[in-house]
Amino acid sequence: MDYAFTCVMTAAPIHFRDERLMLDPTGAAFWPAKRVLIVADLSLERLAGVAVSQMSAADPRVALERLLRLVRLYRPAKVILLGVQANTRFLTRRLHQDDKARLEAMAREAPFIWVTAAEHDPNFLPGQFTPVHREGPFTFRHEPAAQLGPREIEIAGFHRPKASIAARARRVSRPCFVADSRRLVLPAFAGAAEGPDVRDQPIARLFPRGLRVFLLGQDQLFSFALEQLGRIAEVA
Repeated sequence: MDYAFTCVMTAAPIHFRDERLMLDPTGAAFWPAKRVLIVADLSLERLAGVAVSQMSAADPRVALERLLRLVRLYRPAKVILLGVQANTRFLTRRLHQDDKARLEAMAREAPFIWVTAAEHDPNFLPGQFTPVHREGPFTFRHEPAAQLGPREIEIAGFHRPKASIAARARRVSRPCFVADSRRLVLPAFAGAAEGPDVRDQPIARLFPRGLRVFLLGQDQLFSFALEQLGRIAEVA
């Protein structure tokens, strides 16, 4: 092969110093050493019936079912949820009782930590709310910081990154993880696909020394460096 293009059928490992994360093809990440499951953007706005222009047509309840499957697969000690963008009191008043009950049931299996810049009320969603969560070497943020601290390793959501590649004589755009040695940006777990391309300024400026893409496929990840995007002819 002319390029380092890797197809991973299950979760793909990525290392930050001495810590290993597993990137799941669903768009979640798992930190085995601490048994922490991490997801970004559950699209609670759409679940509550709020029209949001950047959301895809995917049913957000499918994301809840996927999250439940991951909680039962990984048996995490906690779940960190990035990227709730709206007032949680407003959202949860509009949530269907069945949807709220699913969230509460999952939070009983593994405590939820919501990392959000929005106003919140802990009486309306289960778990802890914080604008920033720090654990081990990682800083978890709702939105990536413009600059990182000297030893900081950041995990963030918000941008809903995607990558566009050539596949069988047409362009295919899919959500993706984006990473370098000090930062990981997660895709939208609920399937929103209208965020910036990894080559656009909102993403590219976060990775001035280059980035690696982990493109979400059907039950697999495709991993390659940014400069390879124009040279990949086909994705299975």
